[in-house]
Amino acid sequence: MYPGTRTPPVALTIAGSDSGGGAGIQADLKAFAANGAYGTSAITAVTAQNTKGVLAIDLMSPLSLYAQIDAVTSDFFVRGSKTGMLGSIELLEIVADFARRGTLPKLIVDPVMIATSGDILSPQSIVSGYREFLLPYAYVVTPNIPEAELLSEIEITNQSEMVRAAQLIHRFGPKYVYIKGGHLEGDESIDIFFDGQNVSNLRTNRIATPNTHGTGCTFSAALAAQIACGQPIDQAIRNAKIYTTKAIMGGSSWALGSGAGPLDHFLWSHPDQF
Repeated sequence: MYPGTRTPPVALTIAGSDSGGGAGIQADLKAFAANGAYGTSAITAVTAQNTKGVLAIDLMSPLSLYAQIDAVTSDFFVRGSKTGMLGSIELLEIVADFARRGTLPKLIVDPVMIATSGDILSPQSIVSGYREFLLPYAYVVTPNIPEAELLSEIEITNQSEMVRAAQLIHRFGPKYVYIKGGHLEGDESIDIFFDGQNVSNLRTNRIATPNTHGTGCTFSAALAAQIACGQPIDQAIRNAKIYTTKAIMGGSSWALGSGAGPLDHFLWSHPDQF
């Protein structure tokens, strides 16, 4: 290393590419940068999608994904990592193998199985793959309500059922469980954070906007970046929630596409607030 140089905190995202730029790898890299981390990536799939939905999915080969993760982790000092869309059991097992070897530090597992548009992004069989192979190595798992229902095998219609789902998911091995409550009705959006013993609620007023594409990707990426930057888990969770909420607020005034639009990842709409 040259005298006077520094090494910024590095975060790695393992996820699919979103041609519309609002979710997946593109959202993750923007959220990494906005939260102070240098972003690296391993692409699991190339998707053709826009604000209206997912038109096509082309999965990477297991060899390609392995090579990408190996290339990054063998050269960069990765301090935080996250997964997004994995797309198949074979790709999930590649990620789990790296996690098992300790190569993916403080791994945030965002079990992306259903897009904001409602499109199915993963086969049903991948649910058991998450439980058996990947969740035991997760630092935090961050499902939304539909994903938490798949992982826990219970219906979630209220806050107490969110807590029960978090407890059930925790049994599969993650250190922490964070369930996002945006899919439930109400004036507030209430998320659940379970540390294995205690439950915390993170509440925000619901923002009236159709522009929520990539919200889950953005939160999990911000969390991975905060952890890469050295924040303790409680502070990292709060910072990621604040950032994501402000990104939703900023994007609520945008008119991009004709469906569920993206967030304002760099807070262009209100740069003085973050």
